[in-house]
Amino acid sequence: MSMRYPISLLLISFFFLSGCSTNAVKETKGKAFHGMYEEKPKSLLVLPPINESTDADAKLYYSTTVEVPFAQHGFYVFPEKITSDVLKQEGIYDAELLINLPLNKFKDFFGADAVLFTTIKRWDLQYTVLTSKLTVELEAAIKSTSTNQILWKYGGIIEQNLTSSDGGLVANLISTAISSALADYTEYAQRLNYRIVSTSPVGPYHPVYMKDQEQIVIIPAK
Repeated sequence: MSMRYPISLLLISFFFLSGCSTNAVKETKGKAFHGMYEEKPKSLLVLPPINESTDADAKLYYSTTVEVPFAQHGFYVFPEKITSDVLKQEGIYDAELLINLPLNKFKDFFGADAVLFTTIKRWDLQYTVLTSKLTVELEAAIKSTSTNQILWKYGGIIEQNLTSSDGGLVANLISTAISSALADYTEYAQRLNYRIVSTSPVGPYHPVYMKDQEQIVIIPAK
């Protein structure tokens, strides 16, 4: 979808999920996510997103944005749709049920080296008479199907101010309303996904596989 509204604010921030401090520090990927380099996962099984937002449709739309960034990052990615259908056949409709359970069955059944959990923290549009702001906040984690350990986890938030300030009061009201109506959540979610995925060590189908350990990622001070 092409959106023709003025962009007055675009704020993207990331946070490592091991803490909530806002004092960001820099670490190498090799130090921050050493488990990825030790276990060397090649294939990721994508579970249905966990939806903690107030939007009931967020799960459906967000699920379309997950696979491509990880595939382009060098991993073989099992399609979320197939995984979801298999889980439903087993009576599992929510990925929340699997967070604290051993994941070795996914290795036995699918041959997956790791499982990708994603969580939609916020997926909303705050709208007043004169202003509107779109917010998408996501978290992601890769867990090993061999050791059940978290190999990588990261998150981020993107906030887009859709408020117009180009004309008079009536014009701004109309422009803001139109911009809010045209807001495409999935576009912003996909943009945020790429930035989150960029913090992960690349997979074996990427040209710099095992050569990115000195790349810097920003995480909060522990």
